[in-house]
Amino acid sequence: MSKLKVFITRRLPQVELEQLHEIAEVETWTERQPPPYSVLLDKVKQIDGLLCLLTDSIDKQLIEAAKSLKVISQMAVGYDNIDVAAATARGIPVGNTPGVLTNATADLTWALLMAAARKIVEAEKFVKAGQWKTWEPTLLLGADLSGSTLGIIGFGRIGQAVARRARGFDLKILYYSKHRKESELEQSMGVEYAELDTLLSESDFVTLHASLSTETYHLISDRSFQLMKSSAILINTARGAIVDELALYRALITNQIAGAALDVTDPEPISMDSLLLKLDNVIITPHIGSASYQTRAKMAQMAVNNLIAGLKAEKLPNCVNNEVYEQLE
Repeated sequence: MSKLKVFITRRLPQVELEQLHEIAEVETWTERQPPPYSVLLDKVKQIDGLLCLLTDSIDKQLIEAAKSLKVISQMAVGYDNIDVAAATARGIPVGNTPGVLTNATADLTWALLMAAARKIVEAEKFVKAGQWKTWEPTLLLGADLSGSTLGIIGFGRIGQAVARRARGFDLKILYYSKHRKESELEQSMGVEYAELDTLLSESDFVTLHASLSTETYHLISDRSFQLMKSSAILINTARGAIVDELALYRALITNQIAGAALDVTDPEPISMDSLLLKLDNVIITPHIGSASYQTRAKMAQMAVNNLIAGLKAEKLPNCVNNEVYEQLE
């Protein structure tokens, strides 16, 4: 009996593949850039399992072309690049890797927040450019965290992890979420619920942790920036398209807000023609929220475990469309 066939769209870090190799022939795309859509479309016609990333477009056309596909396993928490409805219609389970990157992303959120608040990137460039001549009372003044207000938009695992870290900085913490959390959780974490407009107008730092949907697409727009303090700083480690980046640019050059720090952009990677790249009061990192050795290794292993389960016709440890199993009952 011939082995099943698997395609992995990028090299994986520190992951055990022996069990996968026992049941499948594995092909891995080894280039730094994602496989072109045309290549991916050709590959899926021949495979039983697909392990993909957020950078891969797994749309209806591709799913319908994959006649033998038994499982789609995504090495990410989010899955807005996958047409889950089309996969469900075909009875194909879709896996993701939730929970594992919570702390790493919360840590990066704080790294970006503090770097933007204290102008760390600007200061480092200043020194390397040979501009540091003496100590100056008004040089590169930033914002204090202690006594400030932090607004968290999206209060799931990552939003709550950010809130736990905030308590050590003596910050007032507001949060906005589609569904308000239980009062016991609010009290235990020392947070207050606020409507979105209130959060935007009262916060010194606004950090985004919502998932991308039709409701959150360009949630942060011109109107949002008009509500925010002129001293406010925006941090986005969620999804780039939650922020209207042209509106952000306008807000930054007109001093409607003081600064921004982005780990995600729209599109990704950011276009080198983007006006944001010309500004000193914005920090942009290349989607490294989960980029620690330990976290990426765990994500890869979870994705492989989902893949193996799907190939064996077993329930995925982490499945985003459990309806596929109900269809089989």
